[in-house]
Amino acid sequence: MENINKIKKLSIWIFVVPFISLNACLILITNFHQFFNPEHVVLSTIPYIDGGVSISRTARVFPTYLIFKPAMFITAFFLIQYWRFNSDLMEKISPHLNYKKIFLFFGVGSAIFLVLHSIFLGIKFDNNLYKLFRRVLVLTFIIFEIIAQTILVINFFKIKEQIKQFINSRILNFKITLVSILIVVAFVSIPFLAAEGYKSFKHALEWNFFIGVISFYLLTFFFWKKQ
Repeated sequence: MENINKIKKLSIWIFVVPFISLNACLILITNFHQFFNPEHVVLSTIPYIDGGVSISRTARVFPTYLIFKPAMFITAFFLIQYWRFNSDLMEKISPHLNYKKIFLFFGVGSAIFLVLHSIFLGIKFDNNLYKLFRRVLVLTFIIFEIIAQTILVINFFKIKEQIKQFINSRILNFKITLVSILIVVAFVSIPFLAAEGYKSFKHALEWNFFIGVISFYLLTFFFWKKQ
């Protein structure tokens, strides 16, 4: 089960790298105003609670994009490896299990869209079509991530008796609960996201939703027992 140790190592980095980089950008832009153009300054806020600023606003300007973009590229690389190793592991445990290639497709796809979003983040182009394109990239990343995570959890639930000596069953239940919450929140939020206004709500939602998505990987670290 060499793949298990690789998956554990990757999963903790997939959580730590974006979490630290995102919050580092937030701390910089809200507390170290001398490093930013006056137009980019953000007053003190806790966006997880008050929705005072969006993720893109904290990460798309100089110098925060020097932290955020490389961190997202690294995270995307780790994501591709993570989904590859999980696909290989499933193939060894249960070769006839359904949907192995599907979660690999959506998992790798989410990493690709994360890279594309990072590349275009901060590029100014006053065109409605371009702005829509950037929103589509973010939305597609989220959709692909949720689909990949959901299918992977379903597969683990199907084979949990085969791998029970390697896993923490309680963490599997936590992962199922987390994915279910993400799906419900996504559907419930659609009317608000489509409507005008609700800016603070939308900002708070994106911060907390992003943390929810990467928390899936933190749970993966505790899901597998040490080999």
